[in-house]
Amino acid sequence: MKNIILTGDRPTGRLHLGHYVGSLKRRVELQNSGKFDEINILIADDQALTDNADNPGKIRDNIVNVVLDYLSVGIDPAKTTICVQSALPALHALTFYYLNLVTTARLSRNPTIKAEIQMRGFTDEGLPAGFFTYPVSQTADITAFDANVVPVGEDQLPMLEQAREIVEKFNKIYGETLVLPTAMIPENEVQRRLPGVDGKAKMSKSLGNCIYLSDTAATVKKQVNGKMYTDPLHLQISDPGHTEGNVVFTYLDAFCTDAHFAEYLPDYANLDEMKEHYRRGGLGDGVCKKFLINVLEETLSPVRNERAKWENDIGSVYDIISEGTAKAVEKTNETLARVRRAMKINYFEDRSIIKEWEQLLKKAGQ
Repeated sequence: MKNIILTGDRPTGRLHLGHYVGSLKRRVELQNSGKFDEINILIADDQALTDNADNPGKIRDNIVNVVLDYLSVGIDPAKTTICVQSALPALHALTFYYLNLVTTARLSRNPTIKAEIQMRGFTDEGLPAGFFTYPVSQTADITAFDANVVPVGEDQLPMLEQAREIVEKFNKIYGETLVLPTAMIPENEVQRRLPGVDGKAKMSKSLGNCIYLSDTAATVKKQVNGKMYTDPLHLQISDPGHTEGNVVFTYLDAFCTDAHFAEYLPDYANLDEMKEHYRRGGLGDGVCKKFLINVLEETLSPVRNERAKWENDIGSVYDIISEGTAKAVEKTNETLARVRRAMKINYFEDRSIIKEWEQLLKKAGQ
């Protein structure tokens, strides 16, 4: 069996450091590992429309933005297929078939769905059916590509479990047809959830607590110096400080290396020494933030420069999306044909339905 990855993002805005730490950096590593036969990244515009149906322009405006972010961090279209969800008709058909294999009661028990509904403030009367059923749409996405590996955060594990249930039920009813997916979760805690600069659990455009991959150096500096949460009890430089829950140190955990200390803060050999000094007192937040700004700039400067190159060749970006989507259409249509054969609703693939009727009529005439 081939090793195939499917992953993706909702194109509701530019991608930020949370995306980079949580998925993008890992995608580049997986892409270059040589361990996978196919890697597919789905721009999930259909899914984004489930709670943005009144503002489709927001989705349209950000598709190219998201692809620019992919290319700027090292996603290589020669190794990874980038495609647009709404342009793959097979996904819509598969979603409809799978909806018949799951109950509304089961969907309503999905912890991820419950959390997302609460986060968006949906009521029972105002909950869009498309949003409520998007675990089924995700199952269609995964199975259409025959993906057996799906990188997800821990908060998305219930979604994958629901996908596995649907696949198992389909295969039980119609025979072994669909590939059963498995989850690939982040390897460490930092990768699982990078907080916003204000210490909130999640970066959010609406909260203004993001550092975007395309932000200028001046904007990054402003976000760190002006908004980044430290230790509220560390009032004087001499005060002992706390590194746990201190967003500056959370970001340093995610981004800094020993080489950064040699370059920007040679007073310390590594982050452990710096943390120890902060905990016993005598290290100011200003020094910590200045160091973090240097670390982030070293990370983001090449990303920013790469994005600028692609922005100057936007026609090639369009071609990458178009060609990747055309390739994905072919792949997903093959899966849909296989599913229809298994369900015996492939009426026009051959004349077998006529032959069956001829046999029935012949028997009836005997």
